[in-house]
Amino acid sequence: MSPDPAGLTQIEKIFENIISSSVALAFIALVVILVWAGMKFLTSGGEAKAIQSAQQTVTWAILGMVFLVVAWLILLLIKAFTGIDVTQFCISLDGC
Repeated sequence: MSPDPAGLTQIEKIFENIISSSVALAFIALVVILVWAGMKFLTSGGEAKAIQSAQQTVTWAILGMVFLVVAWLILLLIKAFTGIDVTQFCISLDGC
């Protein structure tokens, strides 16, 4: 016999795991990109164009992380003003 089909709670857990993994990967990517930019800066040999490229890499990495943090803060503000926790994923006809 085959096992029971996946219920809605499993789908919620899968979605929760995907989101938490994505956040962790974003922070890991930030560190990797910053290290890469540092290596670009160290190997630039004083060349202005290479230094500018390294600085742009750092700038874009930090702007990307600021964007992610601001998006999360917007979700928290929605929760604070409406009382609806949009940071939790729930599928239910009866409410969560």
